[in-house]
Amino acid sequence: MGNSNSRSEIIYSHQPSVTLQEIFERYQGYKIFVATEATVDRLWLTAGNILPAGTTVSKVVIPSGEEHKQLTSVAQIWEFLSRGGADRKSLLVNIGGGMLTDLAGFAASTFKRGIRFVNVPTTLLSQVDASVGGKTGINFNGLKNEIGTFCEPEAVVIHTGFLKTIDRPNLLSGFAEMVKHGLIHRPKHLEELKHFPLENPDLLRLQEIIRHSVEIKQHFVLNDPTEKNIRKALNFGHTVGHALESLAMKQGRPVLHGYAVAWGMIAELFLSVQVCGFPSETAGELSAWLTSVYGRMKYDETDYPQLFELMGHDKKNEAGRINFTLLPAVGQFEINRACSETQLRNALDFLRQR
Repeated sequence: MGNSNSRSEIIYSHQPSVTLQEIFERYQGYKIFVATEATVDRLWLTAGNILPAGTTVSKVVIPSGEEHKQLTSVAQIWEFLSRGGADRKSLLVNIGGGMLTDLAGFAASTFKRGIRFVNVPTTLLSQVDASVGGKTGINFNGLKNEIGTFCEPEAVVIHTGFLKTIDRPNLLSGFAEMVKHGLIHRPKHLEELKHFPLENPDLLRLQEIIRHSVEIKQHFVLNDPTEKNIRKALNFGHTVGHALESLAMKQGRPVLHGYAVAWGMIAELFLSVQVCGFPSETAGELSAWLTSVYGRMKYDETDYPQLFELMGHDKKNEAGRINFTLLPAVGQFEINRACSETQLRNALDFLRQR
């Protein structure tokens, strides 16, 4: 059974094939299966240097792209496991970005009421975000991560070598979640990110910085595994961000998750100034920095009603109020802060006019 609340082992590896060999040895005598996505399969698995030499494990390949994060893909994995004779002691190794690890984790957590799984995240976003917290899930009825479970993988293998093949936008997408971790908990982490050379990333240095980011996320998850209180701090930037992401998807011009979160953080920094007294000069500097990295999202006032409605759908809301995680200062947060529609309008204006 996948861990429902115990802590996953996080392994920072410079040689994923050796690490996976060690994991496979622990499961000798049990059936091991691999789930991956088309791009990762082409770039990494067929090259043959990720899975341990001489192992024959059957794999299922899901098409890449957020639009495949849906029930039919989960069914494809269930069928694959079923045909392969997987039982409750089998292991599923998920190699791919957050879309793949979320949906294959969900498939594993529900197949025969839960089998063990290991995640090997291959994008920066999945290494710093999807790697910790045991959230699995799929999109449903046009809503992001609407169906899912909390189920921790047995282990997560983090290897920054995978990032050699991701493009700059996807690198920046993951970087936004790291910025969020610094903002909500550790000013020092925020500073090291501000000075990290995004133009020419040093992947060895990045592996160390990822460790700092993951430690922050673990702090919140371990203290609140099912998101009853302080874990909501991790939603900073996401209430507005998810709404922008869903709007863009509905309008047929999808944006990367981290870009939406970066824009969400700009709007929610504005709200933090209004509601929690966050220093406005600092908010201005951070917003300018985020805009310089992520640019702007085009939308106008006619989109506001739909954005309000999307924010109202967010899983973090209670009793018809739109709740935010806001910051009184860098490294501090307040959860469940309700904002008025006027404040929200002003925040969306601020973001649009930057």
